[in-house]
Amino acid sequence: MSLRPVPAPPVPEATALRTPQRVRKLALLDPTQCFAGYKAGYLLRALPLLIRPTSRRARAFLAWETRGAEVDPSWLDLYGLAAEFPRTKVVVGNRPTFRQLRGSTIPTLVLLAGDSKAHDIRRVEAAARLHLPHVETAVLPGLSHHGVPFTRAAAINSMLLDFLGKP
Repeated sequence: MSLRPVPAPPVPEATALRTPQRVRKLALLDPTQCFAGYKAGYLLRALPLLIRPTSRRARAFLAWETRGAEVDPSWLDLYGLAAEFPRTKVVVGNRPTFRQLRGSTIPTLVLLAGDSKAHDIRRVEAAARLHLPHVETAVLPGLSHHGVPFTRAAAINSMLLDFLGKP
């Protein structure tokens, strides 16, 4: 049996912009490449992992970005193993244009990780507020970009449910 790469699904913001009739609300969790680019230091730190991915490098990068936050051991194992999965090309969508964003009618919540090393959250928040007409933003202090899935999950869930439950 051979493993073939599975095409990546379209990024949520691209789907919402392309087919707004299919999306009632949109929540973006510390979105990268949507409103601003990556920090150079983040990309430099990720370079060894990107060039020659190993479980050890993935774990080290995660520990650096999350400032050593406690991680579920099973999730950490999965994260490390994913780095060593048979090579497939990572597919990422293009950043939406500001014109596309300004044309959006979809209520959008942008939750930003206050301690994100991936990008400058002030720039991301400013661009989101400037270009998305129906946006709410919030900064989650003490949370890193890669910590979003597991750090302060209850607070994130509460914010998401509040936003999604609004009429």
